[in-house]
Amino acid sequence: MNLKPLKDALIIAELKSIPDLKRNPSMVLLVGVISSFPLFYVLVFGGNISYGLVGAMVATISFIGLVAAIQDISFDRYVKIREMIVAMPVNPVSYSVGLALGPLLISAPGLVFFIGLSVALGALPILSIGWAVAMLILCWAACSSIGFIVSTYFRNASVYTLGNIGNILGLGLVFIPPVYYPEEVLGRMRWLSMVFPTSNVAGLIRYYAGTLPLTMEMVLIRWLILVATVAVSIIIVSFKAKWRET
Repeated sequence: MNLKPLKDALIIAELKSIPDLKRNPSMVLLVGVISSFPLFYVLVFGGNISYGLVGAMVATISFIGLVAAIQDISFDRYVKIREMIVAMPVNPVSYSVGLALGPLLISAPGLVFFIGLSVALGALPILSIGWAVAMLILCWAACSSIGFIVSTYFRNASVYTLGNIGNILGLGLVFIPPVYYPEEVLGRMRWLSMVFPTSNVAGLIRYYAGTLPLTMEMVLIRWLILVATVAVSIIIVSFKAKWRET
């Protein structure tokens, strides 16, 4: 079995996370603060803290995954690091997976904290942790793939433009759909929560936590949409991404 692609991905992930963490360890705290900030308003306005904690879990892994996928590729292209990697015997899949794993490692401590807090407060049953982690990984994969798609189609844009696009998309996917608030608020339009991977995952986690009643048919549909979102995003990236640009 050839393990080189996996080793390459892990090396790139380490290069994209460990040096940044050593230079600025507060990055871990910053990611957690950004994700937990809406919890303040949930508590002040008497909202359900369990909804806020689920939102914090989803935000921790999705926002940084999407933004980093856009910014890292644009930065590597700008400083010619990508050209160095292209010249090496590195598979483009290893490069993409490594870029996606880097921010996942940075957000992991915050994610563990919110999962632990949710379990301690009774917002997430222990038996549902496995389901929650599986769905969060799919959400991370979907958001990272969306970031790769954006960086691919806007590869001629400046680093600053792509950074702004990433921040807007990240905030939009986290704060506009029902991630921190109940999807019942949307009324007849609640089906929109299934369109976005962030709110779809938030809804599924709430179902397994026992706070969102759903039929088995609806749960199956949500799973199919989530898996399809990840699969389609990865297929688009694999067909549209250019490894050796001319």
